Amino acid sequence: MTKPPNSQASRFWHLSTDALCTRLGCSLQGLSASEAAERLGRFGPNSDAPPRIEGAMRAILRRLLEPLSLILLVAGIVSTLTGDDIGGLIIVLILAGSIGLDTVQEGHAVRAAEILRRSVALKAEVKRDGAFREIDVEHVVPGDLLRVRAGDIIPADALVLESTAFTAGEAALTGEPYPVQKRAGAVIDPDDTSNALFRGAVAQTGEAIALVVGTGRDSVFGAAAAALAETQAPSPFERDLREFGLVIARATLALVLVVLTIRVVFGREILGSLLFAVALAVGLTPELLPMITTVTLSRGALRMAGRKVIVKRLAAIHDLGAMTVLCTDKTGTLTSAEITLARSIDAAGRDAPRSAQLGAIAASLGGDRGSLDAALTAGRPDAAQGWRLAGRQAFDFSRRLGSVLATGPEGALLIVKGAPEAVLALCTMDERAREGAMARVRELASEGLRTVAIASRAWSGALREVETDDETDLAFEGLCAFADPPKPTAAAAIARLAASGVRLKILSGDAPVVVKRLAGLVGLDPKRVLSGADIAALSDEALAVQVRSTDAFGRLAPDQKSRIVKALQAGGEVVGFLGDGINDAPALKAADVGLSVDGATGVAQAAADMILLASDLEVVADGVEEGRRTFANILKYVRMGASSNFGNMLSMAAASIALPFLPMLPTQILLNNLLYDLSELGIPFDRVSVQSTAQPQVWSMSRLVRFAAIMGPLSSVFDALTFVALLVLFKASPEEFRTAWFVESMATQILVIFIIRTNGRPWRNWPDPALAASSLTALLAAMVLPFTPLGAWFGFVAPPPIMMLGIALLVVVYLACAELMKPFAIRGGRKN
Repeated sequence: MTKPPNSQASRFWHLSTDALCTRLGCSLQGLSASEAAERLGRFGPNSDAPPRIEGAMRAILRRLLEPLSLILLVAGIVSTLTGDDIGGLIIVLILAGSIGLDTVQEGHAVRAAEILRRSVALKAEVKRDGAFREIDVEHVVPGDLLRVRAGDIIPADALVLESTAFTAGEAALTGEPYPVQKRAGAVIDPDDTSNALFRGAVAQTGEAIALVVGTGRDSVFGAAAAALAETQAPSPFERDLREFGLVIARATLALVLVVLTIRVVFGREILGSLLFAVALAVGLTPELLPMITTVTLSRGALRMAGRKVIVKRLAAIHDLGAMTVLCTDKTGTLTSAEITLARSIDAAGRDAPRSAQLGAIAASLGGDRGSLDAALTAGRPDAAQGWRLAGRQAFDFSRRLGSVLATGPEGALLIVKGAPEAVLALCTMDERAREGAMARVRELASEGLRTVAIASRAWSGALREVETDDETDLAFEGLCAFADPPKPTAAAAIARLAASGVRLKILSGDAPVVVKRLAGLVGLDPKRVLSGADIAALSDEALAVQVRSTDAFGRLAPDQKSRIVKALQAGGEVVGFLGDGINDAPALKAADVGLSVDGATGVAQAAADMILLASDLEVVADGVEEGRRTFANILKYVRMGASSNFGNMLSMAAASIALPFLPMLPTQILLNNLLYDLSELGIPFDRVSVQSTAQPQVWSMSRLVRFAAIMGPLSSVFDALTFVALLVLFKASPEEFRTAWFVESMATQILVIFIIRTNGRPWRNWPDPALAASSLTALLAAMVLPFTPLGAWFGFVAPPPIMMLGIALLVVVYLACAELMKPFAIRGGRKN
């Protein structure tokens, strides 16, 4: 198997024709049918491996085997076996709904490689047995002699042997908006690919004959397809959920085993102890986490749709909020991908309109309607008024210029435009002036501007078609400079992202000098630009060091973009990538969150996690804010489960060992858990303060452990005080004990929601009415139930008023202490 075409060793455009023929074992006369058949068997078909499509059942099973899903499934089964049929059914339905929604949402990505396969040519023209013939594109092999014409999609990577006015559009591969002229001959610049054709590019003008070097997955295009076919690594959010599930599983198993073992050792009733331990396990299980997560992410997706972002993978919303680095392509994202006239310069180097005026006349009357002609006419739309075409010499790619004979206000005028070195050679000027003009061309190139020279002379004699011999004794008029300018909103959006803790890096296939100029225009400070050749010479470890201090990269191959993304991830960054071309697909797949735009190639859209309906970084900044808001609400539920819920279950375990009776019956524990879950149904709708969306939100397990280690024991301390008060002060019977503690447990768990839902003071950040309603309704049900006939069914009795007053006092003191301890529990977090 040959090395990937993007590796330094296989840059075939640096090799001579003879060297390539020797390496490929072929001649320049084409292959015979038998040779082609042998090579097809050796190299494989010129196509991409079909994507490994995951069936619905396999996708569901994969999600079901996640630690958190397994915990919930076991909890549902156990609840049903212990008589809580309704609770078990609710848990299973929540789990099924969450898995089903995730499976549907993420099913779109499997079409990525198929879209890639369908986007290339179906037929190709190659020389077989001495004659050019049309064959299926899958049968093109290395060593074939290939002929491509205007309008063809290039079917393989190849070295140009002959060309006639041939240009190719490589924007989808390199990001460069200008058509690229392709011609035979050796190149010196390591980034110069003017003698190479690449699979997936589009032939725009002329004709070329080329020697096929790379097919299928050994082409630049194939490398992108192979990257999309790879299994995507779990996202940061998915990894965090898995880790959280494992922590819960370990804690639940340890607590249940300890409680069950000690109660059996102390001679307590085995069946009752087993039912109590199982109820504790269910109480510790965050049944609503999948639902809270899915509903919160779904609401985030709806809000993001209102902000012109279509979400394909729900978990990507959190990843966008956690993003610390955004890598973006240049063309179509930072720039409009529309070439514009940037400057008009006279022969002396001063800004003057005449060069652009004459260039626009030539473009309007006899131009080739290419991108530069379109920019000239758009820059000077009225230039040709009063002028009439009398003759022309079409643009010649070998001479790199063209001319127009026009009649108008200045009489008959011959206007010549083209490559500066070609036009200047025809002008009447001394060598010093010619060198000065070329120096200005180089200066403009250093600013990332492409130039066209304009020259003219008065026409004498009869009007006729222009001949090559007429293009002499010209007066140099000046230069027209063109640019792919940044979008007006780009600089402000980049500044907004920077203020919110997201650093931007430009990853482009365009020339480093162009990338550097653009970076300066949009507010970045690129002290240097790393090129693809620089990156090819770096190991992965060295690249991980370089990317920390480099914000602009140019002349990148597709695999180099994904290498940069992975190098940033190796340094602990959460990386987003925004791109719209075939060349961006591997990086989109490798990034933690891939972003594409409406109007991008089908490949880029298929590889992305989100699609922006407006190709604007402002939309990304809006999405980042929405992602952080969504994560903040998910974190609220996790914090609650890690504090009061865990603390109460811990208290029950300790009390069950110390007391001669069960502190709460299994059915009462399950009821406690159900009402607490209902109280949190409003979390997805809760408000989030501006401060909480100001910086990247990362799920830190160490911070969660710290929060639980402080707030959980605090809850247990007040539970212990409750036990002492009930047994010592109020001489409560077992039934009164269970009822009073049930009320205290529900009050502390539910009311503390309003404290720990915000890092700041709760009275400065009021909850959404939906959360207030769900919480207070559940609390009211818990307070009223013991005093109703239904309460007796659960084993409750009505406690005396003095006992309830004591419980109320303990709840108030607990809430005050929770507010005082909260800053220590969230230390290292951000105030919101």
